[in-house]
Amino acid sequence: MKRFISTACFLFATVIASSQSIDKLINVEEVERIEKILSSDAMEGRKTFTPSIDRAADFIGEEFKKNNLQYFPGLNGYRQQFSMIKAKLLSAEATFDGQIIEQKNIVAVTTSAEIIIHNTSGYEKVKIAAGANLFREASKYTQSDKNYLVIVDTSLATSFNRLGRFSRESFKKKNNIVFVLSALDPADYEINIKNELSESKLANVLGIIPGKSKKDEYVVFSAHYDHLGIGKPNDQNDSIYNGANDDAAGTTAIILLSKYFKLLNNNERTLVFVAFTAEEIGGFGSRYFSQQMDPEKVMAMFNIEMIGTESKWGTNSAYITGYEKSDFGKILQANLVDSKFHFEPDPYPKQNLFMRSDNATLAAQGVPAHTISTSKMDSEKYYHTQGDEIGTLDMNNMAEIIKAIALSSASIVGGKDTPTRIAKSP
Repeated sequence: MKRFISTACFLFATVIASSQSIDKLINVEEVERIEKILSSDAMEGRKTFTPSIDRAADFIGEEFKKNNLQYFPGLNGYRQQFSMIKAKLLSAEATFDGQIIEQKNIVAVTTSAEIIIHNTSGYEKVKIAAGANLFREASKYTQSDKNYLVIVDTSLATSFNRLGRFSRESFKKKNNIVFVLSALDPADYEINIKNELSESKLANVLGIIPGKSKKDEYVVFSAHYDHLGIGKPNDQNDSIYNGANDDAAGTTAIILLSKYFKLLNNNERTLVFVAFTAEEIGGFGSRYFSQQMDPEKVMAMFNIEMIGTESKWGTNSAYITGYEKSDFGKILQANLVDSKFHFEPDPYPKQNLFMRSDNATLAAQGVPAHTISTSKMDSEKYYHTQGDEIGTLDMNNMAEIIKAIALSSASIVGGKDTPTRIAKSP
């Protein structure tokens, strides 16, 4: 109780200091200006690996520059560039104790052009037995940094081909994991795999406001700026997936939050504002970003996803995924004392939203990383359709949500409150 009283006093002082500036910086006009550009037809749906996503990145970078954000340490601009490597299988040959293994029964997770495995090549040989959860067990090996030959029991044959999802685009790997469907546990074996490699460049867009007394402690505000691009025309002859709510809305929020906090200039902790790429194809942007961060130094993550429509409780409300996993939500709500705005726990737990957005990687490492959203995931009419356009969004409510995030984060940004850590994933 004492902490919440102290927090309320801190918030009151902050609100008095910024009450005029917040309405000037976070308002319907500014929300609409940014949202209209990001979700315009000219952006062509911001699909990963297309020129349109580069145009979106340029725009976000320009906004960060106008807001006087500094570059993230180690970068000489607002883009955090990285590459994805795709290995296209050319051939796969294997023998187990003299028996030939068909190519369809071999899956390699690799970014190497050639793999040669035999008894003395140093690969650890392991098994996935009958009755096991194939994908859960396979994930343990694909997330490792060791070389593995994984023999999969033939009773799992119907699911085996789906292991190919692990072999799609990936960051450059130093290790190889080869899955072989076989009833044998060979004493003598040889495997030869050849791939054609291709490289594609991607970029997150990020900037920082250095902290004052706690500059080595980080608070992350994030959203993803990619979407689905251009598809087949619908009944209205519209082929562009504009992604106004998903997630130009969240990206609009972080741009405005960066402007607000820069002008306020009272953050004790370092604030990181990041627009992630490639969320729609596997969360690669947030995964790469997380690898560059020391999770012990990240005090909280506000991931903002689809806040353009009313929540199930109506206006002036939003939900927080993984609400029960830390006291993040309770701190935010305490900071909104006397406000009409309220945060609620995620009402769609069966959809596992907590692990379906860009907060997931840092959350798995123990960071109180949560997603704030209003999307009615059981009935959101325009989700992943060409109808997700700016005209379907509530600009007034969206502005109020962004203001609420700004005010509710005050004690965390100011170093007064630190959310409890989330249990790390095994």
